Amino acid sequence: MLYCARCGLRYPVNIGVWRCICQGELEYDNPHEIVVPDLNDLIPRPCSIWRYREALPALEDEYIITFNEGYTPIITIKYHDIPIWLKLDFLCPTGSYKDRGTSVMISCLKQTGIKSVVEDSSGNAGASIAAYAGRAGMKCTVFVPSDTSPGKLIQIRAYGATIEMVDGTRQDVAKACQEAAEGNHNGETFYASHNWNPFFLEGIKTLAYEIWEQGVRNSIMPNWVVIPAGYGSCVLGAYRGFSDLVNQGKLHEIPRLIVVQAKNCAPVYEAYLRGGTEVLPIHGQRTIAEGIACSNPVRGSEILHAVRASGGVVMAVAEKEIECAAIELAKDGVFVEPTSAVVVAALKRLIDNEVISGNDIALGILTGTGLKATDYYGSRL
Repeated sequence: MLYCARCGLRYPVNIGVWRCICQGELEYDNPHEIVVPDLNDLIPRPCSIWRYREALPALEDEYIITFNEGYTPIITIKYHDIPIWLKLDFLCPTGSYKDRGTSVMISCLKQTGIKSVVEDSSGNAGASIAAYAGRAGMKCTVFVPSDTSPGKLIQIRAYGATIEMVDGTRQDVAKACQEAAEGNHNGETFYASHNWNPFFLEGIKTLAYEIWEQGVRNSIMPNWVVIPAGYGSCVLGAYRGFSDLVNQGKLHEIPRLIVVQAKNCAPVYEAYLRGGTEVLPIHGQRTIAEGIACSNPVRGSEILHAVRASGGVVMAVAEKEIECAAIELAKDGVFVEPTSAVVVAALKRLIDNEVISGNDIALGILTGTGLKATDYYGSRL
């Protein structure tokens, strides 16, 4: 069943709704017990998110759409002789962590009979959904901002999806896509939003499961996890996954979550500073971290709750900090888009301010490959 996080109204999974009639976001109520397998049980399993199948929505084998996404490596770099651990989630098949959520979401939609999807995206989610929809035999249309990086547009088109360019803010793009979905009356086209769909978050939980599994096996279980946030799916998925692990006694506590936004567009940061429980819409400025340029996140209050419940903080980093971090990472052999570089910019500041020391294990999530931002790097190198 699905239920509304705001009013509690419940819906069958196969009813084809993407939000509640009260306009609240929907959550998935798994009828089965969520079980993250023990370490020994995981050894023979495929190296993908589906190794944690007992913790994911129940699906018949024939409906699972996968490219063996997930189980990405963790490496270390040093800053002031302090090790920083980085999970290279940009090594997922389409070049971003979004593949985790997309695999579960598209699989669930295929099982319910959806034939066509529409999505709004700043690029990475659109590419991911285009790829998985193509593999599932679904038609796909992606609504994108008119200033989306050319590399991301080419990738989306290459997967066979149709692109609709929209002038205006990221929220204008979402509105146009939602109107297109609501205007469809044949019941076959679905608004497969990575920001609204609860099954997408179910897939992102595997990020936490992997960090736990890899951390325990290699004695590097982090006490800080640093995550970029626009709409916040990576934050919420990680928080829910770590919560599952704590509830099952596999972790003593959730790592402290450090949520990072670009200072030019930081509604969650502004809400955190004023001590709010709701994130209010803002008029953000353009940022090189285009993947997190969200001025009105759908699940803003949930992001704030996740941060505070974990004992973490929200940070905002300036454009120059992002640019320096991106270039320095590239010179160290780690090529990511500026959206990912906000993580290292934040970690450097935390180390400089002695918030993180050599006794800590801090891990940053690198979410998108630099191959999607070659136009940005081409103008600066």
